[in-house]
Amino acid sequence: MSASPRLGVGLVGNGMAARVFHAPYIAACTGLDLRAVVSRRAEAELPLPGLARVPDIVDLLDDPAIDLVVIATPSATHAQLAQQALDAGKHVVVDKPFTLDLASAQDLVARAKRANRVVTAFHNRRGDADFLAIEAAIAAGEIGRVVHFESHFDRFRPKVRERWREDGSEGSGVWFDLGPHLVDQALCLFGAPEAVSADIAALREGGRSDDYAHVTLHYPQLRAILHAGMCVAGGEPRFRVHGTGGSLLKNGIDPQEAQSVAGMRPGDPDWGRDPEPLVRFDGEGARHETPLPRGCQERFYEDVAAACRGEKPVAVSGEDIVLVQAVIEAARTASRTGQRVALAEVLEEAGRK
Repeated sequence: MSASPRLGVGLVGNGMAARVFHAPYIAACTGLDLRAVVSRRAEAELPLPGLARVPDIVDLLDDPAIDLVVIATPSATHAQLAQQALDAGKHVVVDKPFTLDLASAQDLVARAKRANRVVTAFHNRRGDADFLAIEAAIAAGEIGRVVHFESHFDRFRPKVRERWREDGSEGSGVWFDLGPHLVDQALCLFGAPEAVSADIAALREGGRSDDYAHVTLHYPQLRAILHAGMCVAGGEPRFRVHGTGGSLLKNGIDPQEAQSVAGMRPGDPDWGRDPEPLVRFDGEGARHETPLPRGCQERFYEDVAAACRGEKPVAVSGEDIVLVQAVIEAARTASRTGQRVALAEVLEEAGRK
């Protein structure tokens, strides 16, 4: 049997996300061929050698050899660029946040369905080693029924940096940056919550965009707390999960981002290996340690390639995208109003627009 043809990929954006995540992960996928990068700065180094540089997305969309377009640009541009790519007949991957509002996300999902094209969000952290271990432990019932879940993305960056993610522009801030990962992982585990409450704020001196987010997803017999802070020296545990039969604890962040920054690539011997174990406390308080499975964020693109070839549905589905965006929006509303926001009301309101 002959191998499936490799799909041509064009990458829009040449920043950190392109260099650290998209380009190396696409290169590791046997079904994809990264051919060109949209980069307006002629002097900027491209993420991989041998790539074509094009100055504008229009040049990319006119190329019949490009089957899949990856949007890795500032958040406020995602919706427009993804629409252009879909309208040009391309499959599309959009980095998080997928869009800045629920209505735009719903529109893109509907456009892709009408065009019979794949559109998906880059939720690569479904392949984090610690999340895979937590997911497996919960599914196996190792701590009984979960009643309390905490997921943290904390950093120590007390000084505001000069970059678009922190400059107060549309789409900046920690909730748009890290919130989609936190939300997507929680929804993978527990499904859609009934309601959302939130406190999202700028707490650092001179902060122009939010750098603190504390969001609670309300389920009938579960609370899922999603937290991101920029003034956490030493870090909080990445996960705390408490159930009727025990607790799970995981310290430290998944290493794949840091490994990629250091030049390691998928397939290297230590790629995705997290030295921190998953700790379980049983009902008697005894401590048990379990090594983590190997992280595999790069598998996101293997899945996308298979979906573009029509071999299986894409893992991060349109329904997943819309639910994540609804929670992101509900949290922003809840923080602004100080009220708990029912998720059904957010979805109904978007449907009326």
